[in-house]
Amino acid sequence: MENTILNINSLQRQIDGNKIIKNITAQVKSGDVVALLGKNGAGKTTLIETLLGFSYPTHGEVTLWGKSATKIDAEIKANIGFVPQQSELISHISVGDQIQLFQHFRQNWNQQLVDKFIEEWQIPLKQTVAKLSVGQQQKLSILLAIAHQPQLLILDEPVASLDPIARRQFLQQLIELASDAERAIIFSTHIISDVERIANKVWMLRDGILAYQGDLDELKESVARITIRANKPLPGSFNLPNIIRQRVQGNQAVVAFSQWTNEMGSQIENVYQAEIQVEYLSLEDIFLEMNNA
Repeated sequence: MENTILNINSLQRQIDGNKIIKNITAQVKSGDVVALLGKNGAGKTTLIETLLGFSYPTHGEVTLWGKSATKIDAEIKANIGFVPQQSELISHISVGDQIQLFQHFRQNWNQQLVDKFIEEWQIPLKQTVAKLSVGQQQKLSILLAIAHQPQLLILDEPVASLDPIARRQFLQQLIELASDAERAIIFSTHIISDVERIANKVWMLRDGILAYQGDLDELKESVARITIRANKPLPGSFNLPNIIRQRVQGNQAVVAFSQWTNEMGSQIENVYQAEIQVEYLSLEDIFLEMNNA
């Protein structure tokens, strides 16, 4: 039976009079690996902070394992791993001391995994945190977030400052973590190619609204870009359902649909006496179409 870890119900978040999160309802269950996608300013970080109970919703509710996110106890917190965009490490102590400090407050500590990351990422244990590069601090934050093998792992742009080799190592580890059917992962990223290797769910956040939430495979199978070529000028715009974006120029048009079917293709061919070419899109192209409409 599927276990609901995170439940979002009619969530709204307003900051200084501006609605940042607008009426979001969603669930995360065990085994879900959710990619949170959106342009800068779409509300990704605000949503993550609210899911973790760092901020109170203006309206609606977020629950973690059935308890309000703003009232979770130490036991639930111990089942969560979080990597923020900005480092929240203790700057004046050594890396080794930082790791030991976290270990004291975490159950299910996997020292073998920690040792592996320290070696592969060449993390300098004797160096003070303040003297680490931005990339090294991000590596350390990731290590501390996954060392206790959390049941819910939330990462806000986790690879933004990693070099290509470290990013590949991290993604491989994330794939291994995602293979545990009892665990759920939510990660925001602007590197779309990473998503298709890891995620099975997608949340597409646009202007504070989930423009899409569902299976990654279903999204890729339903969104299509259609090239239409007719013998006479086409209308300036098409009044058809589920259009994401359309560009019309004379006898030719390129139209992206969110719920494309072959029946729609037959309708376009008959009504406009046109030939069509159907192109199913990569996730990156889908993201661009949905965010440039």
